[in-house]
Amino acid sequence: MPRAVYLLALGIFAMVTSEFVVAGLMPQMAEGLGATVPEIGYLITAFAVAMAAGGPFLTVAVMRLRPKTALMTLFAVFLAGNVLAATATSYGAMMAARIVTGIASQAFFSVSLSMCAQLTRPEVRGRAVAVALNGLMLGTLLGLPLSTVVGEHFGWRAAFWAISALAVLAAVCTAVGVPAADRAEEAGGAGGQAAVFKRRELWIALSTSTFVIGATFSAFSYFNPILTEVTGFSTGTVPVLLIAYGAATVLGNYVVGRLADRHTVRVLLWGLVLNAFFLAGFALTAGVPAPAVVFMMGVGLVGVTMNPAMVTRVQRAGNAGPLVNSIHSSFITLGIIIGSSVGGLAIDAYGLRSPLWLGAAMAVAGVLTLVPDLTRGPTRDLTRRSAHATPGPADHATPGPAADAPEPVVASSRP
Repeated sequence: MPRAVYLLALGIFAMVTSEFVVAGLMPQMAEGLGATVPEIGYLITAFAVAMAAGGPFLTVAVMRLRPKTALMTLFAVFLAGNVLAATATSYGAMMAARIVTGIASQAFFSVSLSMCAQLTRPEVRGRAVAVALNGLMLGTLLGLPLSTVVGEHFGWRAAFWAISALAVLAAVCTAVGVPAADRAEEAGGAGGQAAVFKRRELWIALSTSTFVIGATFSAFSYFNPILTEVTGFSTGTVPVLLIAYGAATVLGNYVVGRLADRHTVRVLLWGLVLNAFFLAGFALTAGVPAPAVVFMMGVGLVGVTMNPAMVTRVQRAGNAGPLVNSIHSSFITLGIIIGSSVGGLAIDAYGLRSPLWLGAAMAVAGVLTLVPDLTRGPTRDLTRRSAHATPGPADHATPGPAADAPEPVVASSRP
């Protein structure tokens, strides 16, 4: 795996940590900005909405640049937003900072995933995406608790300064370690990339991603109250359980990354089926600590960890250009918004177990979106993959002589 892919993961880690930092510092930020805790909660929503609505526009704006230049530009925008957050003296300034960092993060993810496709051969792109997205998993596992600890001991502004320092480190590593690459010629610019959205299979793939992530976040958003008020764990135990959950996502991401290239749709199918099972099991046993924790860990293994398979499927249905990746990220963020918001409404109407049942239902809906791919003929599938492949400079490299090297994805008739 090229070293550059790991460096891209470091940048993603910095931005995901910034996304989650508010969740761990709500009381301190509310006091410091003269706001209420619910108002601070809106800063999380603003970040997500900015990613979904603004990210694609910034992606289009940087598409004229070479990928490495685009990454450095996005680091600069992100750093500016994060410094604004660290120095904000009013709620309005903090809201503006969250919008800027949200838009920059979305565009950075999109360009990073596109670079993964350029830097690696087609048969290992799913694995490369998994490596890059380890930054996302580690942001959940380490970024949130570490930034929370910094904020609690040195003040919430120190947490944003620490993230700014991390972003500078990631930018320097990117400048030194990520090779320059040409713009993706096959994408044909913004107009050429937008043309792929005429394909029905791309929209189906995007909808699958919305259901996968929506199913997971309808539950994840409310783990804390479920674990304390229904399962009966103390508030001090919940962070430990969330760290264990984060570790499960890292493990699941690694496994899915190894399988995503050769068995894309099968991985998504089994992931959704198992997620529905684990979410329903969690709902049924939420009042019993041992099985509740087991089912919760299961959600960690097969929830957001489907990202490598999701990205692989979307890139095959469309292309690996930044615009497709950005729109895909918007559909993922839409899943987060739907899962968390509808889950909250369900709690008001039916109680704390209801988001788990909602998640199970969304996972089942996700399975239904896979039916066209599952029933597609082998010949048509092969033709589609060959026609829509998005080669990067590494595509023409000769694979090494390793005996266990997988066959290229276009040689397989089914995912």
